[in-house]
Parts: sequence; structure tokens; C-alpha cells
Amino acid sequence: MSKDNTSENLRAELKSLTDTLEEVLSASGDKSREELSKIRSKAERALKESRNRLGETGDAIAKQTREAASRADDYVRENPWAGVGIGAAVGVVLGMLLARR
Repeated sequence: MSKDNTSENLRAELKSLTDTLEEVLSASGDKSREELSKIRSKAERALKESRNRLGETGDAIAKQTREAASRADDYVRENPWAGVGIGAAVGVVLGMLLARR
């Protein structure tokens, strides 16, 4: 699953959940008990599906993070001096940014 695809799925899922919850809130004032029950069950289903999909998305993001960390680890092991140089450069930049405060 690509990063853009994961982000897009997350946005779509949150939009769907928000739309369902807005429908529940706007319809709760003038609906009968039976209609409210139907809307509530629809909202509960949407919430359950969203939780499942968000869990899957979180798993995908965690997997991508582990893969990136593994690639970075492999690179540093293969090129230790380049890793030291990158670390030193990052340290200098952070030091300069923190010194300005």
C-alpha cells in the first residue's frame, strides 16, 4: 500500500464517518424512535468499519515505518562514514536552530 493511497483511504474513511455522524446529529431532533434506531445502528456500523479500516491503515503505516528504518539501518551499516556525516550535519542544523531561540 503506497503512502499516498494510505493517506487517501484515511481521509475518505474519516469523511464518511463525519458525514454519518452529521446525519445522526441533524436528524435526531425530528425523527421517530424507529428512525432514530435505524440511524443509530447505521452510525454504529460506520464507526465499527472506520475503526477496522483505521486499524488496518495504522498497521500499514507501521509496516512502512519499519521498512524505512530497516533501509536506513542497512545504508548506515554499508556506509558508516556517510551515516556519521549525515548525523553530524543534522546535529549542526539542530544546534543552530536551537541556539536562535
